[in-house]
Amino acid sequence: MYGLLLFGACFLHALSCVSAIESRSFNSRPLDIRLFHSLNRIGPPVVSPDATKILYTQAHYIQADNNSETYINVVDLSGEISQLTEARGGETYGNPIWFDNETVGYLHKNKLYRQGLDEKNATVVYSPSIDISSVSYRSGRLVFVASVYPNVSLAQTKDLTAVKKRDSALIYDNLWVRHWDEWMSPRKPALFSVELDDWKVVGKETNLLLNLTAFHDPLVRWSLDEHTVDRQGHNAAFIVRTPNEDQSWTTNVGVYTVPINGTGQPRLLSSGIEGISSAPAFSPDGRWLAWLQIKEPAYESGQKRIYVGDLVSGKVAAVAHDWDRSPQSLLWSQNGTSLYAVVADSGNNNIYVVDVESGRRKQLTETGSASAVRLLGKKDLVFVYSNTDTPMDIHRLASTGERRALTAVNQKVLKNVYLGSAQDFTFTGARNDLVHGWLVKPPNFDPSKQYPLACLIHGGPQQCNTHSFGHSQWNPNLYASAGFITVQINFHGSSSYGQNFTDSIQQQWGGYPYDDLMKGLDYLLAEHSYIDGKRMVALGASYGGYMVNWINAQTDRFRALVSHDGMFSVPSFWYSTDELWFPEHDFGGVPYDPDVRPHYEQFNPERYAANFSTPTLFVHGANDFRLTADQSLAPFTLLRRKGIPARLMYFPDENHWTSHPANSIRWYTEVLRWISTFTNTTLPYTLD
Repeated sequence: MYGLLLFGACFLHALSCVSAIESRSFNSRPLDIRLFHSLNRIGPPVVSPDATKILYTQAHYIQADNNSETYINVVDLSGEISQLTEARGGETYGNPIWFDNETVGYLHKNKLYRQGLDEKNATVVYSPSIDISSVSYRSGRLVFVASVYPNVSLAQTKDLTAVKKRDSALIYDNLWVRHWDEWMSPRKPALFSVELDDWKVVGKETNLLLNLTAFHDPLVRWSLDEHTVDRQGHNAAFIVRTPNEDQSWTTNVGVYTVPINGTGQPRLLSSGIEGISSAPAFSPDGRWLAWLQIKEPAYESGQKRIYVGDLVSGKVAAVAHDWDRSPQSLLWSQNGTSLYAVVADSGNNNIYVVDVESGRRKQLTETGSASAVRLLGKKDLVFVYSNTDTPMDIHRLASTGERRALTAVNQKVLKNVYLGSAQDFTFTGARNDLVHGWLVKPPNFDPSKQYPLACLIHGGPQQCNTHSFGHSQWNPNLYASAGFITVQINFHGSSSYGQNFTDSIQQQWGGYPYDDLMKGLDYLLAEHSYIDGKRMVALGASYGGYMVNWINAQTDRFRALVSHDGMFSVPSFWYSTDELWFPEHDFGGVPYDPDVRPHYEQFNPERYAANFSTPTLFVHGANDFRLTADQSLAPFTLLRRKGIPARLMYFPDENHWTSHPANSIRWYTEVLRWISTFTNTTLPYTLD
């Protein structure tokens, strides 16, 4: 009941904004592809020790030169912004840190620099032998991540890397040979620390993971996912996949602490739990560590619960264990009695404050998406905020509840540009459950006219569409500006609506979610005469790409489809993917088990290949090891062989995502050309 009441409040708030947004859309120019890719992208806030200033990165793609520039700005609490570093095409100034209230540090060309706020020139503090990342500074020590060979230093790793092999063979005797977009190598990410004295490195770097079990074994693969350092500069906490062979079907990811001076051995806090740990956060006094924990083994989308460990006594306790939502990040309050948590909640990413002792929760934000939350003084917060019609900026939330933006990095470029708001709706979906979605209307919308519809299907599948402004291929405003009523539905399996709703997709990949999508579109067609039901398209990536293929096998109601890095053959997916725990959980085991095989076949698009009849654009990246390129090549072959229009857009240099800006521009160009052609839609701008 609490979740339903909360959604109702957010829904009414969204409706109250509709008329204002619609009136603003007239005489606005559309958000075209190149304008979208020229937008500035903002990094997380980095607050000064005295809480009076904030560092952040700002990135910008230069289309004429086909490169990007990333530089560092500083903003004070009045909103006055100064550019700290140069903006050079093709160069990155990143990883900003504070050495003190007037001195900052940053990485540039793999060197750590120091620069005073009132200085124009910077000096090199540390020039490591190999690439480093995630640098932090505490009490005279640097802590950072570097990938090294077992039992050797950064310098030795550089020397070993320079040795030319006669052959190029990679030999594997355990099953985690590749992950995401790279083949595993003996080099492993490790956490290092090094001492600074008078702004110079003293001595050698210390590998804080050397004493961790099996770190020395070159055959055991590794992942260092997150780390943080306490304010006192005594301990670091980090997240590591527990080392063992054949890790591709386990999610045993633990949280450890270790002294950053290298005098102690890593200490496991999540002992006995084989699920995924994440988001470690030290209390202000350094005594307590909070983190998020999934208890279920071999399930990456289980309920994330808050745990707090006493680093003195070793005792661990759960906080707010009755909460049917999964926090994404944690931050301690200044007095150490509460935790701020960003929580996916009914299609929003809201900030809550949770009392550690009682578990009581208070919601601090209602709509849109918050991320990268940081303390500002004793009671205020700063964070990155966006909404469907609001690009990312840094906002300040006062203890009084007042929120205001400190930056406006795209205000000038978006002047008189249409950004549509999300108009929420609900309908009765599968299992008679209430299902949530929203639509974004085109600029200069006229309800007396009819518009084509684009249905964007999210991946995961245990993820969700959110009220946020993304810079990827799935920003609904790009499709709305192209003239489409753009629809996003959080079908069964989506997160942010309770764990039962998320878990319901297990062994139901083509069941409940498909029913939700079809019922949602039926609802919209019945409610809104301005939607042309004969000019609908569906687009999706990853699981969304699977659903597009499943749609092609089940219905001909769409004029065209777009499947990005999707799935065509469910059984063959198990044999080639990098993370076996995912299909084994969702389909109940392995496909070679005769009792389990029917679960893989029940909603397998390949079984219904004879039914495929809708023109489809397939997109795939060569370096996608989650869903390999044959999953798009196969249905492309099928449609071409059947004489049905089909196109394959293949990126030799992309993975599961399309990240390079020039490739993203081409992606949008081909996708909008495909769906506008088959819906007989005239775009409001010319495609290059």
